[in-house]
This record gives sequence, structure tokens and C-alpha cells, in this order.
Amino acid sequence: MSDSTPRTNSPAAPSAAVTGMVDHVLALAATWIRWDGEPVHVDGRTYTPHKAIRRVADHMIDHLAEMEARLAGERPRPDDWHASAVTTAADLAPFTPHDLDEARSRLLRLARVWAVRLDALTDDQLDHSPGDGWSFRQLAHHVQESVYYADAVGDLS
Repeated sequence: MSDSTPRTNSPAAPSAAVTGMVDHVLALAATWIRWDGEPVHVDGRTYTPHKAIRRVADHMIDHLAEMEARLAGERPRPDDWHASAVTTAADLAPFTPHDLDEARSRLLRLARVWAVRLDALTDDQLDHSPGDGWSFRQLAHHVQESVYYADAVGDLS
């Protein structure tokens, strides 16, 4: 994932950046029920289907909480995630059709919350966001980069 300022020159609405990312992740996840249980190693980190879903959801939650805090005039809670540095025992579990259903429910709901929030903001709020950090437009495009986790596992069809 990139730590540099996200590019925002996409003609798509910021909400489409987030919902499109989730659609991409879930399309790949649909192939992960074929996962052979062997973790994938990318950029010095270990990835599995469960870890990819966990990281996408955690990234969405983290930055949604940041945006909501900033809109409320509060300082966002510091990021305490272990992120990709940790692979848990749960990350190594088989990825079943039930896990795919749970991932769909979780990520589609999170994407909808993001879309509703972003679509309610004016262009001025998106580009000149309160508090410290990236603009909310940039934040949406940063969250879009969460495809990295799913792409690390890849298409297993």
C-alpha cells in the first residue's frame, strides 16, 4: 500500500472509489474458496484470504472513524492496528462459502456507510476537510488502495 498522497484525478465520485474497491475485492474473494491453505508472500508480508478481508475491513473502519471524528471536530483516535505485520491463527483458516457470505455482508455494508457519508459532503467539504490529514476525497482514494490486500492473494479460479 502506498503511504504517499493518494491521487484524486479520477472522474469517479469518491464514493465510487470505495464501492468499486469493495466490488473488486469481493470478485477476487469469490475465487478464494479454492485456496489451498498455503499463504502468499508479497513485499515481505504474508497474506491469506481471511487476512485480506480483515485488512480491507480494518482499513475501511480506521479511516471512516477518522473522517467521522474530524467532521465532529474531534481528534481521531490513533491507529493501533497491527496491520499486515501480524498473521493470526484465524487468518490461516480455510476460506469457505460461509466466509465469503460473511465477507460480502461486512464489506458491502461498510462500503454503503462510506458511500452515504461521502455523497452527503459538498465538493468543498471533500476538498477542504476539517482537521489534520488528507482531504476526504484523498482519504477515499487512499481507502481504494485496499485492493492491494486482495490482489496479494489474487484470483484463485
